[in-house]
Amino acid sequence: QVQLVESGGGLVQAGGSLALSCAASGIIFSNVVMGWYRQTPGNQRELVASITSGGSTYYVDSVKGRFTISRDNSKNTVFLQMNSLKPEDTAVYYCHTRNGLNFWGQGTQVTVSS
Repeated sequence: QVQLVESGGGLVQAGGSLALSCAASGIIFSNVVMGWYRQTPGNQRELVASITSGGSTYYVDSVKGRFTISRDNSKNTVFLQMNSLKPEDTAVYYCHTRNGLNFWGQGTQVTVSS
């Protein structure tokens, strides 16, 4: 059974930083792409960043230069370092992977105050 457990998030002022972590189990972590999505009320989930098994990364334009995704295959964990946060980054952030099926974490709230 695949499980993704997120930690981190919280409330921060604009310009601040937060770090998210996602611990995966039940999957061969080193083989899969890991991603972070975010969702605001009434909107679809948006892919924020992803990282392949080989370490190649993707970022949505709105977070380029501010967010960094990384992974530690020895700990089955993916990270999202978020710097220079803006109020528009406020959302519930979800960890994601797929192994034929899509798997999601429980979500963690990130709130950036202006």
